[in-house]
Order: sequence, then structure tokens, then C-alpha cells
Amino acid sequence: MFLDRVKVNLRAGDGGNGASTFRREAHVPRGGPDGGDGGRGSSIYFRVDAGQTTLRDFQYKHHFRAPAGGQGQRARRHGAAGDDLILDVPPGTAVYDDATGELIADLVAMGQSAMAARGGRGGLGNVHFATSTHQAPRHAQKGEPGEERWVRLELRLIADIGLVGLPNAGKSTLLAALTAATPKIADYPFTTLEPNLGVMDLSGEGGIDADFRRPSLADLPGLIEGASAGAGLGHAFLRHVERTRVLVQVVDGSGRDPNWDFEVIRDELRAHDPALLNKPMLVAFNKIDLPVAAEAWPAFAKARKRDGLRTVAIAASTGVGIDAFRAAIADLLPTSGELDAPPEPSGVVVHRLDASPDRVTVLQESENVYRVVGRMIERIASQTNFEVEESAERFQRDLERLGADAALRRAGIQPGDTVLVGSVELEWQAEAWSARR
Repeated sequence: MFLDRVKVNLRAGDGGNGASTFRREAHVPRGGPDGGDGGRGSSIYFRVDAGQTTLRDFQYKHHFRAPAGGQGQRARRHGAAGDDLILDVPPGTAVYDDATGELIADLVAMGQSAMAARGGRGGLGNVHFATSTHQAPRHAQKGEPGEERWVRLELRLIADIGLVGLPNAGKSTLLAALTAATPKIADYPFTTLEPNLGVMDLSGEGGIDADFRRPSLADLPGLIEGASAGAGLGHAFLRHVERTRVLVQVVDGSGRDPNWDFEVIRDELRAHDPALLNKPMLVAFNKIDLPVAAEAWPAFAKARKRDGLRTVAIAASTGVGIDAFRAAIADLLPTSGELDAPPEPSGVVVHRLDASPDRVTVLQESENVYRVVGRMIERIASQTNFEVEESAERFQRDLERLGADAALRRAGIQPGDTVLVGSVELEWQAEAWSARR
């Protein structure tokens, strides 16, 4: 089974909690704080593995969890950072945030990687909060939760040549004639239900010509009219032609109207992405060994010449015209050096600045429930241990410093109302905060 689109849930590791401990040594009365920091939680990365060709590894497992960072210890011993989780994907995999549809990374080159879920920061131990006036702080930060998100993986095959055409045009037969691939071939439509790949030898029979390029070919399931709008099987595979260097449109010369067949595929390619028609293209007029195709060939070739397209007549099942096909492809392909480089796009990792990360917004979700939104205040809330009075008081000061306290009062909050900050649920009180159980 060729799997080229999946959704997976990622949960990066939580940061380890900072320790709230004090020195306990002989002859050291009233030892000061010595709590170590928590370790960073593991992040989750996607990495290109050239040995993979589908997303089959994600067929049955859709949830991935990275390990948390280690807890801080006494004597200023810091927790160990978690080992990052690496998920291998085939070249040509695009990673999208499933909630927003934003592109996270487009992974093409071998070894290229991108972070998809960031691990949480480790909490600071109480040793960091000692001051000249407060020498025995009990406050220590909890570890920050790791990022959790659903991502969508879409594979776009990286092939040098893409074979497109209507069902039963002879694409699989042509692939078998040009390469060592053995796709399923039968005399009925939709024989090909998933892309097939092969590697073509441009030197021809006997290797007489000194052309050592070995381009890859992708035989895509047959398209039908309306494929770009979701009709038939081929619509699911149209994106695979986006990365090809050369498109070969295979036309059944023995069909009722080869010109109509040709225009249908052109229209579907244009509807999916007009840029596809700007790629180098070869039109393969197949089944020329049949009398009806031989009769239609002169008019078809003349029409394609007016379009400015190169056309070659072949009979994939008997080998007629295959050498001419190889020669035409050789002229359209780039040099060996360019062929070794990944096709465009060459891969990208998107880095986005978080605009106004300290800005605080208050939203009233219901009559007695308010939500405080802001990256920094949400992070502080997640790292606050409300069981410790000193930590709760510190959080209150952070709310005032960031303007959330004043914003809540302007929104009309009353004692006993619920305040949501990230995943933390609190009760508003006149003087202090209280965490709800």
C-alpha cells in the first residue's frame, strides 16, 4: 500500500521540575537553598531518510510522545535533558500544522530535519530566587509542558519524470518498457491504484551512447475529467507531479479522440497548478502499432507542433519508438550535475516570529469564566506550583507586572469567578489566588 498522507499527534517532553531544597550539612547551620534545575524536555523532529518511499511507518501509529526532562536535585544537581525523538520520513515530505494549515517544513534533501514539537523548559531550582532580603526561598519552578499538536504529513514524490494520462493509456506498460519496474498491467482502466517508480537507463540497448544519467520515473494512477476537483482516483496523486523535472503525457492513439484525451489532461494539470504546464513536456502517442492509431497520428502530431510541444510515436507493448523516446527525454533532462541535486523546491524549514509574545488579553468565555491569553503569562502559570504560598504570591506579582490583573478587573471579574490561564484553572479572590482542584 502506498501511503502518502497521514495525520499524527505529537507531544513533546515536559521540562523537569526545579528542586526546592536546602543544604543539610554538619557544621553548616541554616544552610541556604541548593535546589538544582530541571532538565529540558525532549523535542520531536522529522528527518529525511532516503531509504523510505512512503509514510507507511505512520499507518498504524498516530501518537508519539517524547520523554520528559529529569527532575532537579539537592546540592545544585541539575536534571538531565531528554533525548530528542527523531521520526524518519521519505524525501519530499511536507509537514503542516493540522489546526491552521500552516507549512512547518518541506523536507527534500537527505538528512534534512525540522522541529515539529518543542520540548518544555526545565524549571529553575530555588537557588535562583535567593536575594539579600529573602535568603531562604521555597519557590522553585515546575517544568514547562512540552508542545502538543496534530500535524499532517503529505508526501510528494521526488521523481525526475512523471507519466500522466487517462486510464488505460499505457503508462504502466511504458514504465515496464523503460525500466526494471514490474507494475500491474491489464487491459482495463484503473489497473494502477498507486504510484510506481522505476529508474531509466538513457544509454539505450547495449549501452552504446555514453549517457550515464539514470533518471527516475513515476507512473501515476490514471486521471479522468474532473480529477482536480476530486473525481476518480488520480486526484489524490496530482500533487506528485509537482516535483518532477519533466512531464510525459501518454495518449492512447487508438482511442475515440486522442486530441480530446490530450486536452482533458492538460485542463486537469492547469486546474491543479498552472505552473505544471510550464515544465518541460513530452507527449507520447502510444499504440502506434494499431491501424487506427497510425491513421490518427499525422493530424495529432501536426496539432501538437502548433502547440509547440515535442511529440513521439511509440508502441510501449512492442518497443516501437522506445529509442526515440529515450533520445527525446535525454534532450529535456538537465545535466548529470543538476540531476543529482534535489528538484525544486529544494526544501524549506519555516521559522516564524511570535508577534508580541508578552501581550496579555482577557476573554470572557461565560458569565463567571474568564480566560487570560498571552504566551509569557501562560508559561509562568504552567511553571507555578500553587501548593506553595510563596509561589502563588509570586504569580500574583507577575499578573500585576504583565497587566493581567488590571485587565481582569476592567472586565468586571468578581471574587469566586474562574480564571483560565493555559491549562491552569484558578479562582479569583480579593487578596490572593487559589488553584481549583
